Amino acid sequence: MQLNDTKALITGGASGLGLACAEYFVAAGGKVCLLDVNADNGNAAVEKLGADNACFVQADVSSESEIEAACQKAYDFNGGLNVAINCAGVLSAGRVLGREAPMALDYFNLAIQVNLVGSFNVIKAAANLMQNNTADDDGQRGVVINTASVAAFEGQIGQAAYSASKGGIVGMTLPIARELTRCGIRIMTIAPGVFMTPMVSGMPDHVKEALAAGVPFPKRLGEPEEFAKTAAHIIENTYLNGSVIRLDGAIRLEPK
Repeated sequence: MQLNDTKALITGGASGLGLACAEYFVAAGGKVCLLDVNADNGNAAVEKLGADNACFVQADVSSESEIEAACQKAYDFNGGLNVAINCAGVLSAGRVLGREAPMALDYFNLAIQVNLVGSFNVIKAAANLMQNNTADDDGQRGVVINTASVAAFEGQIGQAAYSASKGGIVGMTLPIARELTRCGIRIMTIAPGVFMTPMVSGMPDHVKEALAAGVPFPKRLGEPEEFAKTAAHIIENTYLNGSVIRLDGAIRLEPK
C-alpha cells in the first residue's frame, strides 16, 4: 500500500503522535479522519490539515456504538477505509498501595477500558469495513497499527494499570493478526519510549533533560514525526505483520 492511497482513521488524532501521523499521511497525498475527545483540538487540526484532506469525529474509543459510527464516517469521508491507527490513550499513574488507600478499582479500570478495550474496539469496527475492500496483489485489504509502550515490558512502580493496558495490546497483536489473515488485514503494534508529546513538552526543562538522559542513543526524546515515519513504513511494507516494534532509542525503564 502506498501512502498516497491511505484512507485512515486515527484515534487520538487531534494531538501528539496521532496528529503527527495525520500530517505525514496528508503530506503524502492521503486522507484522514481524526477521532478524539477534545473537539477544540480536533477542529483546529482539521483547519491545519485542510477540510478536503481531513475530518474530525468526537468520540470515546471505549464506546462500541460511537466507534462504529466513527468508522463509518471515516469510510464515507475518505471514500473508503484501509488504515486504522490507535493512538488514543490515558496514563493512569498510581501505586497499588497508595499512602492513603489502595488504588481504586475504577481508576485501574479506566486505563484498561481506554487503552486496551478501546484499541480492540477500533480494531474490530475498522476490520469489519476493511474486509470488504478490493485486495491488492498480496491479497491485502487493510492495516491496523496499535500504540503500546515500553512500559508494557518494563513497567515502573506506579505503572501497574498503564503497563497492564499496554501489555494487553502487545498480547493481542499476534492472535488478531493470525485471525485476520483470512481477510487480508495486517495488525502491527509500535511500542514507543519517551516521546516529545504535548504532555512531556509542558514539563519543566530539567525534567525533560532528565528523561532524555536516560535514553542510551540518541540521547534525546523521540519526535512525533519519528513515530509517524514508523507507521508509514508499516503501511508500505506488507511483510510486516503480527509483530511489535520498539521505538525507544534502546531505553530500558528502571524500577522507578
